[in-house]
Amino acid sequence: MPKLKHDPKGFSDMLGLLELEAPAELSGPQPVVLGAEGHRARMRLRLLNAGPDALADHEMLEMILFLALPRRDTKPIARLLLDRFGSFAGTIAAPVQDLRGVEGLGEAGTAALKLVQVAALRLAKAEVLNRPVLNNWDRLMSYLNAVLAREKIEQFRVLFLDNRNRLVADEAQARGTVNHTPVYPREVVKRALELHATALILVHNHPSGDPTPSDEDIAMTREVKMAAATLSIVLHDHIIVGNGRWLSFRKEGLL
Repeated sequence: MPKLKHDPKGFSDMLGLLELEAPAELSGPQPVVLGAEGHRARMRLRLLNAGPDALADHEMLEMILFLALPRRDTKPIARLLLDRFGSFAGTIAAPVQDLRGVEGLGEAGTAALKLVQVAALRLAKAEVLNRPVLNNWDRLMSYLNAVLAREKIEQFRVLFLDNRNRLVADEAQARGTVNHTPVYPREVVKRALELHATALILVHNHPSGDPTPSDEDIAMTREVKMAAATLSIVLHDHIIVGNGRWLSFRKEGLL
């Protein structure tokens, strides 16, 4: 067989570069994918082989976005999102109108991020739904923090419990401004009767991050407690959620 006397110019160098591009997780002969597609393939393999902790925040955002924006380079968009919203959690919890203002994200990218948020909330809710919430306080607070800690306006929610203190419903009763939400005790009690609930936990957030109750919060809680008691419905607690902090009326002796 005749021997080659020389390499075509640059051929050996090209082979070396291709070997460097091959993903380390693969074994045996594999096709080499270069460029953006290779980058995405390597991130997928890292996620599947090493788990979610192997990915940084910007890589998580990249992966979500390239499913929604398959023809775009999503790395610059992911970096832009982190610069604007501070973290992965801050990004997926950002209001839709704020996300729409991010260049290159579009409706598809915005919807993908909000879908991740909805999925996370449903997983957290599944941990407390139809379970005795008073015996699973840490899980309950994790859920409430996920729902409310990053809300930009005040929101009032009621947790409706059955006679075994299992959560049967969590409903937003009202949304207000950055520092006030109207609450109607009669409507809270009416809804409890409709759900056959025998106990309640009131929850609302303070967008300022400080969970200290106002005089209005204390007065409203007493009104709901009195209205519920007339129909033998127990008010177990009122929880105020701040940003990474929370306060229990019962633990503070306010109930």
